[in-house]
Amino acid sequence: MSKYKLIMLRHGEGAWNKENRFCSWVDQKLNDEGLEEARNCGKQLKALNFEFDLVFTSVLNRSIHTAWLILEELGQEWVPVESSWRLNERHYGALIGLNREKMALNHGEEQVRIWRRSYNVTPPPIEESHPYYQEIYSDRRYKVCDVPVDQLPRCESLKDVLERLLPYWNERIAPEVLSGKTILISAHGNSSRALLKHLEGTIFMLYLLEVANTFLPFSLCLLEIIMKIGCHLPSQNVEATQMPIKWGDQAGKQRKWIV
Repeated sequence: MSKYKLIMLRHGEGAWNKENRFCSWVDQKLNDEGLEEARNCGKQLKALNFEFDLVFTSVLNRSIHTAWLILEELGQEWVPVESSWRLNERHYGALIGLNREKMALNHGEEQVRIWRRSYNVTPPPIEESHPYYQEIYSDRRYKVCDVPVDQLPRCESLKDVLERLLPYWNERIAPEVLSGKTILISAHGNSSRALLKHLEGTIFMLYLLEVANTFLPFSLCLLEIIMKIGCHLPSQNVEATQMPIKWGDQAGKQRKWIV
């Protein structure tokens, strides 16, 4: 059976990550720690002798900059980079810019957990009066998307993220992977989580690398299971599928990171 290499990672840390705020579609840049995290990730990939053929990012600076720094460390700056809004972070609607801990005090931890971790529950949509509405929707990058600005999301569940990501995966990324190219995706926590959900039970060999400590801990655990069983994670094996998520929840609570 053929094995296909798809390397997925989350961008390095930004100021709002450190402040525990919903960053979402606001174009926050990497902070000093995030810059170093991206460079370190590039060093890890270089030590593993990865040679990339194509890189995919979101249209957000933190995703793109992370990819650039990794390619620089690899000495592969010439590798083509393609950016799409469909790899953007989840749109958190009216929650954008808010601090998660303060929200938990105002709305309760359970409500915040539902907004953040449920599969098909959306947060309240962003309104034109929101302080970051104009910054997002007047940005030129969204005027050259494959959909009109007025059809871009105003809030999203994880299910919505997967649905807007899949056309790009099916039409652009998957064909490149299946052609035998080694692909790097530099994206975000929720777009990575959504794609992982889709890839469970496929024939792809996944290498999942942590850039920042805010990366998906269950994804890092998923790497161990994939490596143990071979080239795919059988979706019909419910226990195997749920195990990395359980490990991840525990790791996240204890703040123990795999790498």
